[in-house]
Amino acid sequence: MENMSVVKILSLSGLQEVRNYRSLYFVLTAVTFLLIISVNLTLIITIAVEKSLHEPMYIFLSNLCVNGLYGTFGFYPKILKDLNSDVHVISYGFCLAQLFIIYTSVLWEISLLTSMAYDRYVAICRPLEYHRLMTPLMVIKLLVFAWCFPLVWSVVAIIFTSRLPLCGSHIDKLYCDNWSVVKLSCVPTTHNNIIGFIIIIMQIAQALFTLYSYCRIVRICLKSHEGRVKFMQTCIPHLLTIINFIFATIFDVMYSRYTSSNMPLSLRNILAVEFLVIPPLFNPIVYGLSLQQVRNKLIRICSKNEVAHKT
Repeated sequence: MENMSVVKILSLSGLQEVRNYRSLYFVLTAVTFLLIISVNLTLIITIAVEKSLHEPMYIFLSNLCVNGLYGTFGFYPKILKDLNSDVHVISYGFCLAQLFIIYTSVLWEISLLTSMAYDRYVAICRPLEYHRLMTPLMVIKLLVFAWCFPLVWSVVAIIFTSRLPLCGSHIDKLYCDNWSVVKLSCVPTTHNNIIGFIIIIMQIAQALFTLYSYCRIVRICLKSHEGRVKFMQTCIPHLLTIINFIFATIFDVMYSRYTSSNMPLSLRNILAVEFLVIPPLFNPIVYGLSLQQVRNKLIRICSKNEVAHKT
């Protein structure tokens, strides 16, 4: 306890192996960042301006895109700055801000995907009751739950993390995350572990609910040709995003808590950033743009803009 000191600056070592290729990585990262912004904004604006898309499924989708942008801005600006610098450090205050953004973004993503799974379950398994069950008030309740419930637990977790005295200042990662900071603590982290396990249990519960919903959906859809077509159009893309995100977060948890120093740094970086790169980029493409209504609206908007430009 006598060696404890106030840590104001933390070092990030995730870019050690890319010093000779920084320009290439900077270009690739910048292009990915711009693509994420463009595809998510395109989908959000399209859903917002087209009244025919003001349905629960598209409302949940637009919220998913908003969360994708939110998490993206918590990661990409810092990594782009580090790729242009020889010193990779971060202030303790900014580190807490970054881990808060990433932490809340992950929990919001899972809750929003769960809400979308419930919407698809009602639409396919109980179609006659859909408009009675998925009322505007129910959509608001699901969105309030999806945004507020994870936020409360995130705030609790970050408060406990911020109160820990740190005896180290080195994070073997590209960014700050909650567990990496907790591991630097000079004191026992029992309360942090308890909160972390509670949050993990809640995530598992939501994942199991989603899987249960899709088991019911698959059973219904396989009974008819129309059901199979509907499943392929609206559920396969959603299921792909869920599977990708679940595996990505599992990889990150395993990386943060049980990683081995013998694992190549490049592989550790891939495991650590997959859920920050793939979901926000491919969610609007794989899920949103695969929906026929969204594609038709985008084509109409582009056609109108082209005609207006020519005239």
